[in-house]
Amino acid sequence: MTSQRLGGPSRTRMAAAAAAVVTVAAGLGVRMIAQGSVAKYAGDALYTVLILTLVVLVAPRSRPVAAAGAALAFSWVVEFLQLTGVPAELSGRSVVARLVLGSTFNPPDLLWYAVGAALGWLAHASLARRSGPPPPPVPARV
Repeated sequence: MTSQRLGGPSRTRMAAAAAAVVTVAAGLGVRMIAQGSVAKYAGDALYTVLILTLVVLVAPRSRPVAAAGAALAFSWVVEFLQLTGVPAELSGRSVVARLVLGSTFNPPDLLWYAVGAALGWLAHASLARRSGPPPPPVPARV
């Protein structure tokens, strides 16, 4: 979703916002139809995809690999933060904190965050490629 290829930062932000809505809907859908590990690990992957879409929303010129790397790093930091017990305490007080921070460290989550980052990177890179190269500049009239 590099802005030059999609037509500018505004268009990229709109695409990222739409992708964020679709990602949240997919997460809710998975929660409704799946149970246990499938729902949990799909949720982990989608969490990172959502973070990636938010990175692109804030930084529309970010390259796919940078956006995916930032989303993965954020997801891993949040997961390792769970070792401190702070997210568990905050999650007990706030639904938003529970959704964003979780509560319990689970090593397999790290793998599923990487899966989400890879899938998000593939989607982002694919959209950037399909949009083609930017149009040539229009020469100035003298």
